[in-house]
Amino acid sequence: MLLTPQVLTIDILNLIFVIFASLAFYFSAKIVYRYDNNATTTLQYSLEKQSYLVAVIIKFIFYSKIVLFIFFIFTLDNISNILPGAMCAAGVVNATVYGNYLLILKIINLYIFGYWLVLNHEDMKSEKQLYLKFKFKVYIFAYFLLMIEIGLESVMFFSIDTKSVVDCCGAIFSTTDGTYMARLLNVSPTILLGSFYGIYALILFFYIIKNRYLFSLMNLLFVIVALISLISFFGTYIYELPTHHCPFCLLQKDYNYVGYFLYIFLFIGTFFGIIIGVIPFQKEEENSKYKISLFFTTLYVLSVSYYPLAYFLKNGVWL
Repeated sequence: MLLTPQVLTIDILNLIFVIFASLAFYFSAKIVYRYDNNATTTLQYSLEKQSYLVAVIIKFIFYSKIVLFIFFIFTLDNISNILPGAMCAAGVVNATVYGNYLLILKIINLYIFGYWLVLNHEDMKSEKQLYLKFKFKVYIFAYFLLMIEIGLESVMFFSIDTKSVVDCCGAIFSTTDGTYMARLLNVSPTILLGSFYGIYALILFFYIIKNRYLFSLMNLLFVIVALISLISFFGTYIYELPTHHCPFCLLQKDYNYVGYFLYIFLFIGTFFGIIIGVIPFQKEEENSKYKISLFFTTLYVLSVSYYPLAYFLKNGVWL
């Protein structure tokens, strides 16, 4: 069992989230099953008033969870100092069987929570509140994911044994052990970079012709390819070491915390790109989302591209 000030903070906040999220779930289910936009009964007015309060509670939870994702990563990196063998957050994630599942779920939830917040914003802008029932249906789905995330997080921290030796990131992201990670890291750089820049080129193309569905799809694919290419290729140039593939060491002081910037750029760019295809915005607002998405995605591409180019200009060779 692991207890540090950071972990205790997360546990206390999770308890608060469980209480408020469960209350919001109860009222959300009530609204979904009993609200009728065309009715003028006292019950409908009461449900509509309740919907405002519930939406505020959900906004508080989801905004907090998005911000706390950074704190969660910081916590993993911080407690790696007390686990034998761990050199960064990678060792903590792999210290139990729950770590990888939790991290993947947290990333998925970032997009789902953000989607609900944008959906709620659009709903509140209209007097007719066209998305009122739908946004609470989305919340009911998100609630179960939130509960699973909190449960996994608690179990993971509870299961960590501070006396057991864990693998360092060099062993976890090894290219020679025959695991799925090794096979992924051994993908040809030509294929990897071709996919990375090819999808980015398609994002630019669909931005120009304003095809929101294909623009959204390309951004979804770009998240996956960008993360794989960062671990397999671009990260090695940031470290200037061909055998170092860890995506967590980028978050450390030795590398100027560049990982935080890269991941934030990638999330903002792809998030706004994806929601364009799933929420029908007004023309002016849709153009704004296009520009935000393209700006941060381009910023990410330029940032990661800088490192191999700078290395080549400095040394005259590739890694």
